[in-house]
Amino acid sequence: VQLQASGGGLVQAGGSLRLSCAASESSSSFKDMGWYRQAPGKEREGVAYISNTDGLTLYADSVKGRFTISRDTSKNTVYLQMHNLKPEDTAVYYCATVAALPGSAMRFSAWYPTNFWGQGTLVTVSS
Repeated sequence: VQLQASGGGLVQAGGSLRLSCAASESSSSFKDMGWYRQAPGKEREGVAYISNTDGLTLYADSVKGRFTISRDTSKNTVYLQMHNLKPEDTAVYYCATVAALPGSAMRFSAWYPTNFWGQGTLVTVSS
């Protein structure tokens, strides 16, 4: 599976962007998916996850109430809608296939990336 992330750009604080992650094949529609980001000088961190089985969505505390992850299986695409962007949201955003530790899907920290990553799309939020 190849993942292609897009939609990044330069936006002022308080603005919105929608990122897209298109998968190369429909089998990705049956995978749990997530968005990660990596800011300059910082480690990559999970931002949001969406479960394929029941549509469960989870978010990092720093983006709750501002970001929404969703998927359109007919288009093999996962989205990250971002509102009220802040300068600290500036990062390269990546999509990835993910999984959760058994029995821990309700816990954000239990999710981890698996086999496939997109190439990243840069989001820059100016103050």
